[in-house]
Amino acid sequence: MKKLFLVVLLISLSACAFAQQSYVARYDVFTGFSYLNSPKLNLQQRGFNTQIGVNLRRWLAFGVDYSIQEGRAALVPNDLKTQYAAPLNGLVAEGKAGMLAGYGFPAAYFTGYTLFAPFDATTQTYTVGPQLVYRPKGKLAYFIHPSVGAIHENISLNPHDAFTQHIVLPALLGQLPGTTPILKSTKPNDTTYFYGLGGGLDYNLTKHFHLRADLEFVHVYLYSGLLANSRNSVRLSFGPTFSFGPNVKK
Repeated sequence: MKKLFLVVLLISLSACAFAQQSYVARYDVFTGFSYLNSPKLNLQQRGFNTQIGVNLRRWLAFGVDYSIQEGRAALVPNDLKTQYAAPLNGLVAEGKAGMLAGYGFPAAYFTGYTLFAPFDATTQTYTVGPQLVYRPKGKLAYFIHPSVGAIHENISLNPHDAFTQHIVLPALLGQLPGTTPILKSTKPNDTTYFYGLGGGLDYNLTKHFHLRADLEFVHVYLYSGLLANSRNSVRLSFGPTFSFGPNVKK
């Protein structure tokens, strides 16, 4: 990723050596559809992305980026840190051994059983930073930018069967007789930073109206006290861009 960034950076910085588009507006506003994919958790989210930018030079812009996406996925014990996964796997083992029959879960209940917990997730990202732009003659403008910012995620668990609802969640919270809480915190949200690289292009339909496609690859470690691993995510945004203001000549 670093090598790719350096290559595009050199191309962008050399843009002044090429013929430029005649009009570059001082301000850009983008708004459109956003798709966020986190393969590690099989979490796919859809939502909205907006970007507001100021063109300081024809090859350099500075802006802010906000997005919000919603989606559903499921957690399995192996997604969690060992200290949380082991007790959950232990509950399933107890069930298969018939030790939970007194709770209404005979050993036969666990034949072919897989423990997982569906959840809903709402993810918001906030980014501020520079963007390098290459504007050859024609209708296309190419850009690249670092993707560094804050990310906030809120989740809600949705028990999907009787065992998850009456045994697993009470065990996590220490509500079963003789148990202590498995989870140290039941906080349903988390905020941290992310970093990566993004880029894309604008297709200029008119001098004030464009279509933008933006692709970003980022690394993030949300719920680091609970989940076993960090994740890599990809965000794709697509929609119209509106530009206005005086012409940036340099």
